[in-house]
Amino acid sequence: MKKYVYPACFYLEENGQYSVIFPDFGGATYGNDLADAVDMAVDYLGGTISDLLDEHEPLPPPSNIQDIHADEYPNGFTSLISVDADAYRSQKSVKKTLTIPAWMDKEATQRHINFSSVLQDALKELLQ
Repeated sequence: MKKYVYPACFYLEENGQYSVIFPDFGGATYGNDLADAVDMAVDYLGGTISDLLDEHEPLPPPSNIQDIHADEYPNGFTSLISVDADAYRSQKSVKKTLTIPAWMDKEATQRHINFSSVLQDALKELLQ
């Protein structure tokens, strides 16, 4: 599990929604209320970091929260957002074809073994 923490600027809009800006990524999202904005901020950060990691691109260093001044704007504040990048990376699946001996297929099927789950668990263990 690899966690990342980045500052986000939250701004209450006139319509009651919150805009969320990530200065380190130059990206933004929003939520219908504060709870929704926090959820959307986590989703944005998780997706952005996962995409960069998948493309082997470097992540920007997180800014110091004390250097971010969202509170200079009306109804603005800064908060830290934390995500588990592995959790986001595991949501994206690809189909793989594999070959196993017929006897293994028959016995595993009779035992109701989930092939995908077994393969994922084995790969996670090997990749750690």
